Amino acid sequence: MQIYLVGGAVRDRLLGYPYSEQDWVVVGATPAQMAELGYTPVGKDFPVFLHPDSKEEYALARTERKTSPGYGGFSFHCAPNITLEEDLVRRDLTINAMAMNEAGELIDPHGGARDLREKTLRHVSSAFSEDPVRILRVARFAARYHHLGFTVAEPTMALMAQMVSSGEADHLVAERVWKEFQRALGERHPDVFITTLRQCGALAVVMPELDTLFGLPQPPKHHPEVDTGVHSLMVLQQACELSDDVSVRFAALMHDLGKGLTPKDEWPRHIGHETRGIAPIKQLCQRLAVPNDCRDLALLAAQFHTHCHRAFELKPATLLKLFKQTDAYRKPKRFHQFLLTCKADSRGRTGFTKHDYPQSQYLAEALNVAQQVDIQALVKQGYQGGELGEAIEAERLRLLQDFKQEQSL
Repeated sequence: MQIYLVGGAVRDRLLGYPYSEQDWVVVGATPAQMAELGYTPVGKDFPVFLHPDSKEEYALARTERKTSPGYGGFSFHCAPNITLEEDLVRRDLTINAMAMNEAGELIDPHGGARDLREKTLRHVSSAFSEDPVRILRVARFAARYHHLGFTVAEPTMALMAQMVSSGEADHLVAERVWKEFQRALGERHPDVFITTLRQCGALAVVMPELDTLFGLPQPPKHHPEVDTGVHSLMVLQQACELSDDVSVRFAALMHDLGKGLTPKDEWPRHIGHETRGIAPIKQLCQRLAVPNDCRDLALLAAQFHTHCHRAFELKPATLLKLFKQTDAYRKPKRFHQFLLTCKADSRGRTGFTKHDYPQSQYLAEALNVAQQVDIQALVKQGYQGGELGEAIEAERLRLLQDFKQEQSL
C-alpha cells in the first residue's frame, strides 16, 4: 500500500502558490483494507475515503472508460494492481497530473513541472475530450494563474474548440457550469474565464445571453471601447478592484444583458435595455441554478444602474421610489453591493477606469437620511395601519427634500 499526494497541492507547492486542500491517491489497497484502517468511505461513483484524523480525501487508484456523452458518462475500475501512472494519465492537465511520494519525491510522467516553468496549460492525453467539464476547468485555471503569465496551449485550445463543435459541450450539467463559474468569479481575473470560453466557442453554449454582447456596438461618446462585450468584461475587472464579493462580480458581468435584445435598427443606442435585461438574466440564472443572492443583485443592477448614474438628477420622490423598489431599507447591505456594481459599470470604460464616482456616496447618504424617520413618534401621534405607512413615506420625502436642498447649496 503506497500513498501519494496528487493534483492541486503538488501543483501549487511547486508554484509557491497558496493552497488549502490536499488530495491523496492510494495504490495497492482495497476498500476493505481502507475501512479496517479507520478511513470513512464517501465516494459515490468510485472509492474515496476520509482520513480518520485529518479528514482529507484519499482515493483508490483507478482507471476510467467513456460510456456515454457528458460529465457523468464514465465507468470506473479500481483494483490493487492499478499503478499510479495509470491513475495520473486520466487527469485533465499536465500540471494536475503530478504526484509526490511520502519522501517528497516528484513523480511527473507527463511533463507537468516543465509546463509549470513554461506557464502552459496543456492537456495530458486525447482522453481530455471525453469530459466537457474540462473545458470549464481549463478556463478557470487560465483565470486563476493569468497574473502569473499562464496561457492555454494551442493544441489544447484546438481540442476544446473541437469538443464544442462536436456537441460534447452540449452535455454540460448546469450545476457544474455554475460551480466552475462561481470559483472563477473568485479569482483575480475572472474575465479570462469568459475570454477563454469564448475563444473555443463554449461561451455561446453555456452563456449565449452573454456571448451575444460581443461585437455589439454602443455610442462611442459614452463607451469609447464601443463593443458591449468588451465593456462587460471591463466592468467585471473593475468590480474585482472594488470587491471580492462573487455577487457583485456576477452582477457587474450581467448588468447589460438587455443590450443583446436591442433591435438592430436602433444600434448603437440601447434605449430601454435596463428592463430588457430582466428576462435574459432570469433565463440564465434559472438554467444554471444561480443562487438567489447573485440573481437578485444582478436584476437590480440591470434595472436600476442608470438611475444610479443619474443620481444627482433624481427628484426626492424618485429617490424615494428607488429605495422602495430596491428594498434598500430592509436590505441595506445589498443596496451597498448595488452601488459598488454601478461604480464598476461607470469605471468599466476606456479612459474612465480611475474616475471618481460620487453618485454612490450621494445615494448612500440619501438612504441614510431617509432611514432617520422616527416611527415611534408617528405612532404616538396616533398613526396606525395604512395611515402609518403613508406618514412614514411623507416624512421620508420631507427629509429627502431637505437633503436635496442642502446638497444644492
